[in-house]
Amino acid sequence: MKQIITLFSIVFILYFQAQTIQQVRSMSIGATVTVRGVVSNGSELGIIRYLQDETAGIACYGNNLSSLTTGDSITATGVLFDFSGLLELSPTNSFTDHGPVTPNVPQVIPITSAGEALESQLIRIENVIFVQTGNFAVGNSTVQITNGANTLDVRINASTNIDGTPIPVGPVSITGLMGQFNANYQVVPRSLADIVPYVAPVREINVKINGTTALNNTTYVVGNTANNVITIENSGVQSLTVSGTSLTGANASDYTTNLNATTVAGLGTENFTLTFTPTGNGTRTATLSIANNDSDENPYIINLLAVGLDNLATEPITNAANLAFSNVQAYTLTGSYTAGNGAEKYLVLWSKTAPVSGTPLDGTTYLRGDLLGNAKVAYSGSSTNFVPRGVRANQPYYFAVFAFNGPAGFENYKTTSPATGNTTTTGLNVGNYYSGINSQIPTFLSNLSALINPHTFISYFNYKQTIMNQFEVSDTTNGQSYVTCVYTGENKVFSDPFDWTATGYSREHSFCHSWMASFPCNDPEQPEYTDQHNLYPTNFANANSYRSNLPLLDITGNVLFSFLEGSVGYNGNQMCYEPRDAQKGNAARSIFYEATCYNGQGGLNWSFPAYQDQESLKNWHFNDPPDSYEIARQEYIFSVQGNRNPYIDSAEFVCHVNFANMSYLAENCNVGMEEQLAANFSVFPVPSRNQVYAQVNNTTITAYKVCDLSGRVIMEASNLELPVLILDGAQLNIGKYLLTVQTPFGTAQKSFLIE
Repeated sequence: MKQIITLFSIVFILYFQAQTIQQVRSMSIGATVTVRGVVSNGSELGIIRYLQDETAGIACYGNNLSSLTTGDSITATGVLFDFSGLLELSPTNSFTDHGPVTPNVPQVIPITSAGEALESQLIRIENVIFVQTGNFAVGNSTVQITNGANTLDVRINASTNIDGTPIPVGPVSITGLMGQFNANYQVVPRSLADIVPYVAPVREINVKINGTTALNNTTYVVGNTANNVITIENSGVQSLTVSGTSLTGANASDYTTNLNATTVAGLGTENFTLTFTPTGNGTRTATLSIANNDSDENPYIINLLAVGLDNLATEPITNAANLAFSNVQAYTLTGSYTAGNGAEKYLVLWSKTAPVSGTPLDGTTYLRGDLLGNAKVAYSGSSTNFVPRGVRANQPYYFAVFAFNGPAGFENYKTTSPATGNTTTTGLNVGNYYSGINSQIPTFLSNLSALINPHTFISYFNYKQTIMNQFEVSDTTNGQSYVTCVYTGENKVFSDPFDWTATGYSREHSFCHSWMASFPCNDPEQPEYTDQHNLYPTNFANANSYRSNLPLLDITGNVLFSFLEGSVGYNGNQMCYEPRDAQKGNAARSIFYEATCYNGQGGLNWSFPAYQDQESLKNWHFNDPPDSYEIARQEYIFSVQGNRNPYIDSAEFVCHVNFANMSYLAENCNVGMEEQLAANFSVFPVPSRNQVYAQVNNTTITAYKVCDLSGRVIMEASNLELPVLILDGAQLNIGKYLLTVQTPFGTAQKSFLIE
């Protein structure tokens, strides 16, 4: 196994503010990070650059990287992003080019070691053959290599000089970047020079412990296994000489081995023993150094990690501290804390209802999404910051951070005095977006269209990387994830990364593609086809396909098909689709948006089809006002697409649009201001144990009153100017209450429950 050669001792002295790539890889998606490393490729792979230091590798993506070539040393800052399983800095916001250094040397690995630990590193796999014959396809393609027992994908990029050339016949050595697409790892060669006929080395050492390859300069977890088998493999054609071994480090005396001076024949293997006999508690470490005559892996070094008589790692001396929050938005937040003394990792718990009550148990491995007391795991890893998934608007969140040490199954948690804190996400952040928009003038509709169009174009393909990976996907137990079908309420559980085919999900156009005035507009993709405000995740077979291009209406007649909360049936003589109640207002507002945004583009009129009744959608709009999910989604899409859905921000805008012919309506809706206020009034969480939050969208609360069921006033205040009212539920007894709020436009009432 070839050791990665870089020049980073100087780098980290001069640029100590940058984190190692290995540290960055343990951080949460969405975190902004700074790393330094050496670039492994140039423009032959497009605008992506693979970066590695002596600890790990990571991909950097961005048009601003085009000047970088193989061997450039850079410091890069960007946002961690999951691109179909590949961890990237995307966008790479900025970088500093420190000039050329010694290029990365590929690490030779067996095909079985291709995986997450080596992602984005330069590797080489020897003595494999291509499964396919003939020529590589012209353009992008994926082929496979095999060692006879295992196969691995090879990604051929159209930007290289490989596509269209003959596929080599016979054994080859292939060099490339370790990539990933969905659940599959892949080697990404940079040019034809990366694929050469295999020539057997003179001597080549590989070491396995208990049947698993332990790459040079990596850590092997012994755990509490007393008797271990060390296998020395020689894939060279001449004998490999092992001249001796040494065990050094803090607990070297706990380890013994019979691996001493020996000879391993060409293409041969020899087995030896490694015995672990702990003499104390806690973490027990040592370094095994194997002296040999391999030309570039002498000595071969393996760091050993085990636990002592108590079967636990050493407990951290102190816990994390100073938990703080930043970038608190309707759809995201970042937490950070100072490191605990003697701590390797941190377990972050979060709760929506009350301060975290759960405490982790030693020796238990908790994965993201696992339940613990009244909380769930938001993060587990070595980073001192985190970005939880599934954040929603106007929600209070409580956190606790526990430091711990040890590998899986041997964790030792510091349970006293964890870092704790709480924050509340924001709601609609309209600002002055609609300044100049007046719903009382005839040009209202055209003015609104001009405001929200044009906007940033995001391709249909990238919906997974934006909405799905960064908003829709949430955590469930055992480290898995789930996504909700908006039409039916199905929660689809899957193992990351999310994949449309594997989950059976699709991107559903609320305003159907076939309704669009510019139909067909998917090849090439047009903004109206890819608009994120109009797209939602749905079960393809049991929701998307049945909805097809049917109108969205309430079913008043026979039901023809149902899947969970979504159904096909009749409204009068019209076949229609009725989604679950929680999606009705959302779908209506998306349809209103799409018609408004693109009306008049290219001289086309975006009126509804005759069978889509606008009054039904307007009723849904008022009866199902924006909730925490829809508000968070609005703010997230605004952050990436650069425009807003006005019908989420204002309940009354629909009153002035006739969607049957896309004309202006001077009269107001027949729904009054009280109904509009009620539709935009939200109180959460319900039930509550602590703080109660109240908000009326697009206005402020100037006074409030809380009454019990007998009408007795419990709380009240006036002369306020609050976008969000926060009540101290701890001052209220268990029971039901009525909250009345005053706004500049009138009053609204809603009940809430204290438990």
